[in-house]
Amino acid sequence: MKLPFQRKPLTLIFCCTFAGTLAVSFAGAARAQGTTPFRVDPRLLGLPPVTPASLERPAAEARAVEQPALEVRPLPAPPAAAAPAATDDAGPRGGAAAPAPAASRAPAAAAAPPPRVPATAAPAPAAERAVSEAASPGSGSRADPVAPRVAPAATAATRGPAEGGGQSPLAPPLSAPVAAPAARPADGPPLALQAATAVQSPPPESVVPRPVFLSARRVSGVLDREAVAEEEAELRKAGTVLTAERMTYWPIEEEVEATGNVQLQQGDDRISGTQARLKLDDQVGFFDQASYFVKRQAKVVPAEESEPTTGFAAPRVIAIKPGQSKVKANQKPASELTEARGEAERIDLEGENQLRLTGATYTTCKPGNDDWYVTVADLKLDYDNEVGTGSDATVRFFDVPILHSPWLSFPLNNERKSGFLTPSYGSSSSSGIELTVPYYWNIAPNMDATFEPRLLTKRGVQLGSQFRHLNEAFGGTYRSDALFEYLPHDRLADRDRWGVAVQHTQSTANGFSGTVSYNRVSDNDYYTDLSSRIAQTSQTQLLQQGTVTYGGGGWWTATATVQSFQTLEPDPKNPVTKPYRLLPQITVNARQPDLFFTDSSFYGQYTSFVHPEKALVEGQRIVLQPQISVPFVTPGWYVTPRVGVNITHYDLSYPSGGFLRPESISRTLPIFSVDSGMTFERSSIWFDREYTQTLEPRLFYLNIPYKNQDDIPIFDTALADFNFAQIFADNQFSGWDRLNNANQLTAALSSRLIDPANGAEIMRAMIGQLIYFSDDKVTLPGTTLRKWGSSDFLAAFSGQVWPRLYLDAALQYDPSDSTFERYAVGSRYHPAPGKALNASYVFNTDASVPIKQVDLSGQWPITGRWQAVGRYNYSFLQNTPIEIIGGLEYNAGCWAVRTVAHRLQTAQADSTTQFFVQLELSGLSSVGSSTQNLLQRRIPGYAGGATGSEQGLAQW
Repeated sequence: MKLPFQRKPLTLIFCCTFAGTLAVSFAGAARAQGTTPFRVDPRLLGLPPVTPASLERPAAEARAVEQPALEVRPLPAPPAAAAPAATDDAGPRGGAAAPAPAASRAPAAAAAPPPRVPATAAPAPAAERAVSEAASPGSGSRADPVAPRVAPAATAATRGPAEGGGQSPLAPPLSAPVAAPAARPADGPPLALQAATAVQSPPPESVVPRPVFLSARRVSGVLDREAVAEEEAELRKAGTVLTAERMTYWPIEEEVEATGNVQLQQGDDRISGTQARLKLDDQVGFFDQASYFVKRQAKVVPAEESEPTTGFAAPRVIAIKPGQSKVKANQKPASELTEARGEAERIDLEGENQLRLTGATYTTCKPGNDDWYVTVADLKLDYDNEVGTGSDATVRFFDVPILHSPWLSFPLNNERKSGFLTPSYGSSSSSGIELTVPYYWNIAPNMDATFEPRLLTKRGVQLGSQFRHLNEAFGGTYRSDALFEYLPHDRLADRDRWGVAVQHTQSTANGFSGTVSYNRVSDNDYYTDLSSRIAQTSQTQLLQQGTVTYGGGGWWTATATVQSFQTLEPDPKNPVTKPYRLLPQITVNARQPDLFFTDSSFYGQYTSFVHPEKALVEGQRIVLQPQISVPFVTPGWYVTPRVGVNITHYDLSYPSGGFLRPESISRTLPIFSVDSGMTFERSSIWFDREYTQTLEPRLFYLNIPYKNQDDIPIFDTALADFNFAQIFADNQFSGWDRLNNANQLTAALSSRLIDPANGAEIMRAMIGQLIYFSDDKVTLPGTTLRKWGSSDFLAAFSGQVWPRLYLDAALQYDPSDSTFERYAVGSRYHPAPGKALNASYVFNTDASVPIKQVDLSGQWPITGRWQAVGRYNYSFLQNTPIEIIGGLEYNAGCWAVRTVAHRLQTAQADSTTQFFVQLELSGLSSVGSSTQNLLQRRIPGYAGGATGSEQGLAQW
């Protein structure tokens, strides 16, 4: 039976079960529910007051209902006092049509509502029930369903007079009985409706059916079979809103078909098109001639479900960082939400978080900005695995195609995944044009590999690979990182060239841990010719080392080390000395900080020294140093006397034909020291703010007797750097081959400015000097003895001198010659991200490492979206720039372009120049050579572009 309704000037409220029309015929079949209806004081509506007696009604008896039921009650005509209001709401049509919309509001607006139908009311006659069950299935025509039929959920169609429809869900009643609320006192205040801030939807795992709200200006259909909504049709269900010009809803299948300006909104996601057909519960269906906007946050494993990254599981996109053994939740801030939009000839919804687009475009730019986009014949967006894949893809930049690929794969969460990474290219004066096409292999959650073939037009093709592995074993974790590079037949060097770097760290549950570090290259010029990093081009000693440590003793540890180096000499004018090998070195440290009111410790070490050239003295060294201190500590001062002894023994072997020296040497020296200090505090006003200022004097006395050590060879000892840490140390030498005599006092004074609100240190100033009571008699070969009674002055300052302006200064002043031995002054101004200025000057007169350099660097916006970056590091001793960086960056929000030129002095007479161009597309990839790493390393305070992506995010 098809029941058409008259079109009214206001919204016609219609439930899918036609409650408003069949109220009288179904009154007897209604079942009373244990729910007290809302009551509103008629005085709020301008109606006559209700006597308290009219509010006394019998409580309803709640009973379980086996299937979705509709409660319908006949409503009498409103009293005369309420007739004007009903007439105004219904419109000027009059007659029988006017009360229809008002009837649905009668329970809240009537002056004297009729008594409720008792729960034990007799059921309706069979003839009346036959009317509702005789609807023909074929009375409403529709196409084949999208998915198999499912059990129906409760539906409702409503439309309020003010906003186009009031919501009145018709859900199946709860089977559990509901207790009636306590009766309100007769003389109490009238009840009032409370506005809710949000619709509370049942949780996802809830068995409570979710109601469907259907509203439109015109509704027709078949009871429990089909509802047709026309003109401003709207369907709502548990976080889903669907609007269209015309909509057909089948409640049994939970399926809807919409035409004309169709729009679907689920949370922040929006899809619109000319036609759509959807299955609401399964989230499957399609849109024709559609546009879409998707906003998501990267999915993570919840903290309570963290899992070890062991085994060879199916590949998943999980970033593993150094030292990480478990994948834990790390929710991204709202600023890192990923957004995407575009258009498509057809969008297929293939379940929750699954979209397939045909003839589509994809971009992360804001609506109205199509500076860049990707056109694809077929695109799959999988937000469960956070991966996008497509075919026949073309990247267009300002409508100009810049890259094409028959297939496309990229992560939707800025994490890497298996596939070709974005190619990078650049140029250098030493290697020519460079092109790298890396391939990333996500082997398992705890294992990956990267293969990087690199074309150098002047040299050939270099093959590079990197392998990373993280796992658990013996109750602990281990991590491996291996890098290998090979350049067959370098055309410029006329030889094969290669490099290898292996790093491995491991720990166990029983206290053992170990590390392996092995680095080696084919020749002295490998880094200067083939690397662009200044830290690598200046390397001269490549570490080759393995260590095993046991720390399970709690108060003692033991470490065994095997160490060697590969020595490089890229500049023949500056020869490099080869160090001794440690084969092996065993070290034991023990400490009891509260042993009979003392702080007792022990240090022991055995080392076997072997030189790679076999032309120098070799030997074994044993060092033992126990010591005991008795600290006296109070809140305002401390005094710590300490006594110890250093015992050193050598067994030596000399090359044939060398000078005759003793093969066994022993040295025993007692050590006595007293360390003391005080702390004073006061409130101080600086820059119109209150701070806590401290004054902290410190005195350190040291006494070590003299012993001649000229016969002891130098294995691993050098003069330590003169700084604030060294003036409070026992020995002025690094290593145990020399132990200075001492009868000296270190005096130092420091002052700090502390913010009392949070304890942050704003400024720190220090000054100190060593006072010698005896001459220095222990020296290294080739050095001279000290000839004065006090050391140089040391002074340093570090802190914030103005908002966002920081100053660092350090100096060493020689009072005997009234000269500065060395000093360094630097300032940093970082007012905001993307704004940084740095300046420093370093001066050192030490003949071993003479320095006289100025360093200027910064990043600053020029106009609008343009930024300039640069660095200038100049040496006045060599009269040549060490490093020059200059570049421009344009940031458009969803894309950025950077151009950088880089000149690097690799040796005293050699330099290399490189040029980088990078186009970064937010959320997709970057094209060209990555400049981010270079700028972040060489410009302090550099902040990358706001696009938020990084090179290597897209795979082609």
